[in-house]
Amino acid sequence: MNDLRITGLTKGYGSGARVLDGLDLTVPAGALAAVLGPSGCGKTTMLRVIAGFLRADAGTVAIGDRTLSGPGTHLAPERRRIGIVPQEGALFPHLGVARNVAFGLTALDRAARRLRVEEMLELVGLGGYGDRMPHELSGGQQQRVALARALAPQPQLVLLDEPFNALDSALRSGLRDDVRAALHATGATAVLVTHDQQEALSTADLVAVVRNGTIAQCGTPHEVYRRPADPWVAAFVGDAVLVTGTVEQGAAATALGRVPLADPPGGLRRGVVLLRPEQIQLTDTASAQATGTVTEVRFYGHDAMVTVDVDGVDAPVEVRVPGPAPAVPGERTGIKVTGEATLHPVPG
Repeated sequence: MNDLRITGLTKGYGSGARVLDGLDLTVPAGALAAVLGPSGCGKTTMLRVIAGFLRADAGTVAIGDRTLSGPGTHLAPERRRIGIVPQEGALFPHLGVARNVAFGLTALDRAARRLRVEEMLELVGLGGYGDRMPHELSGGQQQRVALARALAPQPQLVLLDEPFNALDSALRSGLRDDVRAALHATGATAVLVTHDQQEALSTADLVAVVRNGTIAQCGTPHEVYRRPADPWVAAFVGDAVLVTGTVEQGAAATALGRVPLADPPGGLRRGVVLLRPEQIQLTDTASAQATGTVTEVRFYGHDAMVTVDVDGVDAPVEVRVPGPAPAVPGERTGIKVTGEATLHPVPG
């Protein structure tokens, strides 16, 4: 088994505050987990501790039945059976593609090494590119070679440190899909560190949101997006609409109307009701649950975000609508809420 288990991981630098503060994370064997969080939250430090480049102050890191880091234990990076895909590929510029991929295959004879390299290049869509030099490849192709190099020694775990960061958005989407397919084809467990919410939600089997050196929430992309642990997670993972509400028989009475609650919390009678912008619809004022004035329209092609100052709501409400927005700034509009919301305690 190659499940990753991190328990109580703690790491600080000098006399400053802890960067990792008792972090716990479990990634099932063969799963791809995206670690998402703001700059400075501890994502990269966690990755470096897992890889063995840093010693943790406390806690354990284990893959399957092997403890990599813990009290009295610190395996060297080369003994951890971990593949690493860094930012921008970091290929050896003086070696061709095939020799880059073969770099970690020292235990194989020449024929077996050549066969494994060809297999890995085919897996990442670069069959026949073995004789090329890194400078002859595009950025996306270099990242594919870096992935092939990481997968070639059959690691138990693959660490990807924002590998799509330097690529343009059109190339990034297709490469993400190919990387996910290649990882699943080899059965490797993988951890993807990213600051891109869409990348995490669309690519990973699990999303772990890091806040101040701990895991604020870990779950499937659907769980984290639809059932965020708190308003901070909701606002970080995507756009969020927050209004106060009072619980009444499994629903919340709000300024946007009556909203059904998912898993109404016992004992909490009033709190912050959390909705996503796509749960809110623009409608005519006569049949609306609430009314307001459109203040801004931002068009993105496939959809548009409409900002509405809703009567009785302090903060502007964001409404995501498909295609061109059916409203213009200054226009009065109705508001209707669809689906279920989650209720959270009022911060502070």
